Amino acid sequence: MGEDIRRVTDTIVRAPFTRRTAGELAYCGFGGLAGVAGFYVTVVMLALGLTISVSVVGTVIGLLLLTLAMRLGRRLGALHRRLAGWLLHYRVEPPQKFQPGTGILARLDRRLRDRAAWRGISYSLVKLPVAAVQLYTVFAVVTGLIDITYPVDWLLFRHDAAGSLQPMKALSPLAFGGILSISSWAGTIPVAILGAAAVIGASWLARAVNAGDRRLIRGLLGPSRVSELERTRTLAVEDAAAALRRVERDLHDGAQMRLAALAMNLGMAREKLDEQDEQAGAADNTATARELIDAAQRNAMDALADLRDLARGIHPPALDNGLPSALATLAASSAIPASVSAELSARPAPAIETIAYFCAAELMANATKHSYANEIKINLSTERTGVLRLEVTDDGIGGADAARGSGLAGLAQRVSTVDGHLEVSSPPGGPTTMIVKLPLKA
Repeated sequence: MGEDIRRVTDTIVRAPFTRRTAGELAYCGFGGLAGVAGFYVTVVMLALGLTISVSVVGTVIGLLLLTLAMRLGRRLGALHRRLAGWLLHYRVEPPQKFQPGTGILARLDRRLRDRAAWRGISYSLVKLPVAAVQLYTVFAVVTGLIDITYPVDWLLFRHDAAGSLQPMKALSPLAFGGILSISSWAGTIPVAILGAAAVIGASWLARAVNAGDRRLIRGLLGPSRVSELERTRTLAVEDAAAALRRVERDLHDGAQMRLAALAMNLGMAREKLDEQDEQAGAADNTATARELIDAAQRNAMDALADLRDLARGIHPPALDNGLPSALATLAASSAIPASVSAELSARPAPAIETIAYFCAAELMANATKHSYANEIKINLSTERTGVLRLEVTDDGIGGADAARGSGLAGLAQRVSTVDGHLEVSSPPGGPTTMIVKLPLKA
């Protein structure tokens, strides 16, 4: 119990000194400013466009302002997606590109019915309270860092007797905390403690508010539900076609060739035995026939091995005992020491188990090839929303990026066919954490 408390306390205190916190705070600053600016620009343009459009004379100008607001909605959405990708390493696929019609009226009609633009405008409007909290976290961290230095500042710059100088002033990192007055060195200690607490608390607040912002980005700035279903349906069809081609190729180049060789060897052996019957005592024919039979047996064994490998590639037998058991078997055969922890409230559907198993196998293979890690941890759990969470973490060099055309992009496409998604956190220097979220039932 004491060890758990110490570990939790250590994690809380170390949070402000991690690379992740630096990225979270940077996103709070830039994302918060962009959110506030985007909110006011969007509101002004929408208000002007709708107000001017009411009059007959200003209809044209009002509609132009509305179309500009729609274009701005898409641009602001792209800006926030890029900021999330650069600073949080959280990438969301952009919505479908705008397809203009032919003619002015058609272009105007499509622009005003552009769902992606309206969703971008909705994000800009919803972003204001989120941006306020994000900017507050930056303010609290900066103020807290300044307050921590007050004991040293007093010793360096306040050598005069107490009361001979005006009290020092300090900003409170608390919301609406006002200005603190310090009249002695002892009074700087509570201020410094308050500043340290503000830095730690604001670091965790930044993570929490950015987690909510990531959900908003994914829900409002990513592909719409309809376009996402169309894309995943296409990916599912292509994946199924690729799987069928792979099975056909493996059967043709592997088991089929071996079985054909088996049939030929058995036929030649039969001919030799027939000749032996005609020429009794022909020892050479008998030896040759036995060699052919031995070769046929070897081909049969090889063909069976190929068929077993092919069947294992379609559905691993280890999954018959459940996903945790299959992952434990996978970890036992890993070149890097791997451990598995699982807490499942319900067993996923067979198709989901298969996808999760192959995702874990692919992520472990990537870690073995590229991470130079000493340990791999696999955590399997279920969330309250009926989501299976597979987390694979290694202590390697980091730097994994799904946007650079690696196998992670294909992995993200595979999980998206069942409305799942892949989250990648791999800062330079590590550690690397891959989180695959899948529905319990397809």
